[in-house]
Amino acid sequence: MKQNLFVYNTLTRKKEEFIPLNAPHVGMYVCGPTVYSDVHLGNCRTYISFDLIFRYLTHLEYKVRYVRNITDAGHLEGDGGDQGEDKISKKAKIAQLEPMEIVQKYTVGFHEVLQIFNVLPPSIEPTATGHIIEQIELVKEILAKGFAYEVNGSVYFDVEKYNRIQDYGILSGRNLEDMLNNTRTLGGQEEKRGKLDFALWIKAKPEHLMKWPSPWSVGFPGWHLECSAMSHKYLGEQFDIHGGGIDLMPTHHSNEIAQNVACCGKNPATYWIHTNMLTVNGQKMSKSLGNSFLPHELFTGEHSILNKGYSPMTVRFFMLQAHYRSTLDFGNEAMEASEKGFKRLMTAVSLIENLKTSATTEVEIEPLMQRCYAAMNDDFNSPVLIAELFEAARIINSINDSKLNIDLTNLQLLKNMMNIFVFDILGLKDEQAANNDLPQILNFIVTLRSKAKSNHDYATSDQIRDGLQKIGFQLNDSKDGTSWSKI
Repeated sequence: MKQNLFVYNTLTRKKEEFIPLNAPHVGMYVCGPTVYSDVHLGNCRTYISFDLIFRYLTHLEYKVRYVRNITDAGHLEGDGGDQGEDKISKKAKIAQLEPMEIVQKYTVGFHEVLQIFNVLPPSIEPTATGHIIEQIELVKEILAKGFAYEVNGSVYFDVEKYNRIQDYGILSGRNLEDMLNNTRTLGGQEEKRGKLDFALWIKAKPEHLMKWPSPWSVGFPGWHLECSAMSHKYLGEQFDIHGGGIDLMPTHHSNEIAQNVACCGKNPATYWIHTNMLTVNGQKMSKSLGNSFLPHELFTGEHSILNKGYSPMTVRFFMLQAHYRSTLDFGNEAMEASEKGFKRLMTAVSLIENLKTSATTEVEIEPLMQRCYAAMNDDFNSPVLIAELFEAARIINSINDSKLNIDLTNLQLLKNMMNIFVFDILGLKDEQAANNDLPQILNFIVTLRSKAKSNHDYATSDQIRDGLQKIGFQLNDSKDGTSWSKI
């Protein structure tokens, strides 16, 4: 019932049976955030999706080592290029803070948001700055194998030479010649032998804040190198699953494969899993379009595009109602429908304990449970699973209304099924029954308001205060800080 899990592998463009390299052990690496700003909803969708995968693999009794990194250096503004300013350093200069103050602030915020969404922490959460030595050693190995070259203190990966031993576009499906023809000329290109070559190590300019000594220069690692070094250290030359958002696939993940093959002669991961985009009313989320909002704005409803606020579990449920590989379109109508659906499911679950049994049964739960497993075994198909759970909710309501009879054996199976799939695998929580989480959520919102006030963003501060008041919570400011109370 629990076996024969199939996952969609971006590398092969098909669903494949999941066979770990060293069962029951499973190694999974997911690219984490660059901590220079608040985590946005698109990121949250990725981490909620991999939380579902982590939970299910654990439920199948695999011993999962889940590694999700923190990028705290080396991620330049260009995202794919080797020019531009480090995102964290730029934020630090603007705020007149040390880069590690920026890192600490947004790492703490990232963890707080994921905790509110009931996302389990990974097994290991390494940082790029904590693994500079490993990255330098990896560059040395790639140089020794002849797939990189040094110019003026910077080290670049030779893509065209690598392409002779393995197709550089193996993950993206793109042809090298087409990529060469469509690559725009970037600053610093004159140092490179090829247009697609990317930096493994970058010589730092004097004004660059985050830099380390290396055999080639005082500089900093390339963004792509960081993930290769950390996955290699904690999961080995080869591991089972590498994941992240679909936007990382064509460049970042393609470069990770190239680095690992050049160094070790092996593709790093057997299965590549990518989550799709989050859109808003059919459009890509973007600050310029005014349709980009942060998780706390979604919770409070304080954004022009929102009709009202939605609870964290409603948002998690909304995201899981779409398959992780499909585009998820946000809209008020969709959110309100998810809110109703989530409440209906939680109401049904709350009825189970008081259901009465009979000597005979009109309901066989085993086939329903098998369909729930079949949904998850089909590439973690959470929307189909949720549809089956709604069928379970219908059965629960019918039993509660004395329209169906159920015996003790099937009732116990029904309880187990709902606990397993609703709480353990989907990671949902009954927010009505779990009001002990309310102080944590409100304290997080109060902290966000305090940050807004300290940044002289009084408009946002007032919006948070007024929004909380509308839903029944009063904020009280004093010299000792801000407290809240139920109106």
